[in-house]
Amino acid sequence: MFLPEGMTFSASPCPHGRSYAPPVEGRPIGIDLFAGAGGLSLGFEQAGFDIAACVEIDPVHCATHEYNFPYSASICRNVTELTGAGIRKMAGIGDRDIDVVFGGAPCQGFSMIGKRAMDDPRNQLVVHYVRLVKELIPRYCVFENVKGLTVGKQKHFLQQLIEALEETGYHVVLPYQVLNASDYGVPQSRLRLFLVAYRDGQPPPAYPEKKNQQVTVADAISDLPDADLFAELKSSDSVAAGWKTKSKYARRLRGLLIDPADFSYPRCYQKDVLTCSLRTTHTDESIRRFIEAAPGATEPVSRFYKLSYDGLCNTLRAGTDSARGAFTSPRPIHPSCPRVITVREAARLHSYPDWFRFHATKWHGFRQIGNSVPPLLGRAVASEIINALGLTPSRPAGAISLGEQALLAMNMRQAAEHFSVPASVIAQRTRKTRKDVVYG
Repeated sequence: MFLPEGMTFSASPCPHGRSYAPPVEGRPIGIDLFAGAGGLSLGFEQAGFDIAACVEIDPVHCATHEYNFPYSASICRNVTELTGAGIRKMAGIGDRDIDVVFGGAPCQGFSMIGKRAMDDPRNQLVVHYVRLVKELIPRYCVFENVKGLTVGKQKHFLQQLIEALEETGYHVVLPYQVLNASDYGVPQSRLRLFLVAYRDGQPPPAYPEKKNQQVTVADAISDLPDADLFAELKSSDSVAAGWKTKSKYARRLRGLLIDPADFSYPRCYQKDVLTCSLRTTHTDESIRRFIEAAPGATEPVSRFYKLSYDGLCNTLRAGTDSARGAFTSPRPIHPSCPRVITVREAARLHSYPDWFRFHATKWHGFRQIGNSVPPLLGRAVASEIINALGLTPSRPAGAISLGEQALLAMNMRQAAEHFSVPASVIAQRTRKTRKDVVYG
């Protein structure tokens, strides 16, 4: 087992199997609602929490979460069908006090005059978020969402959400904050709304202060081998490779350098394997235009943004799901290679460590990243909850194994069978392509 500089372990070799549960006595516990692949889960784990359970309706995303968090209870269910008691039972935590519940419920309907937005059927997921907070009675809760909730009619909806939490017995820390991931060590401009609340009798937390130093695209991806140099990556998303990593940011994500503020469980994985790097096929004309495009600008035909090594990545987006046409959002063009970035490069730009794996198909992988909160941003918020709890985070003594790799290749039917839920819970994807690029 490779150890980063400055870290030693007294634990036995990595255990095998996805059922390993590593909770450390004294570590606080959190529950992730609307978990996706686990960006917020990872951020909270890095701050010092154990993720007791994740709730995610999409079986494919839930399988990816299970792979990366094998110790956490993976609950593949719609929150509308769950109760706080049911989550406690599936997580195996009994009546233990929950330290934090967090998540970002989709918000789609906004109020008209005389109508409460919280009553809009399209916003029932938010209503159930509040209900589950009430039933789980955590010490703290965190709600994250798009910046758009803070303007126009949406702002009225947000105020109703705050009132609903207050009625439930939680005090919202005001003013709520819109945080840019780039202010917290992420090499990407990405704005997210955070709303933090605390239970009666708990000390109020703060919102995180900005960090002074920004990380660039070069810091994040310049060390990664060019995926186009490996024929194996035409049909596989991983290949054995050797490469050198110099930047502190990338060395930490690769597991070569200890991050003093990271209190997550180290994972056992092979650092000489390039993962999540399935290649994308482009036309000769697209390649020519990508070469000619200016770094830091949008290529005029494809409308893809070309990254600049000394700048930030633009906001990585998920595209639409199957029910809305299964379109992939434009992926940035690599700063020096005439192609769009790989899933692994996107993951680096999102602050995911290299051990974190995404679904083997690019469509699912990019959606999982684009829909997630960058872990370093989540960590900044979660660390403030740790501070409010009055805890000193503890670093686990040993590493743990990741889940079964088959979880990353399951189609919707297979993933649904794995969690014993109907495959129809999520509309099936209709494959789409663009003229200037072929996506897989």
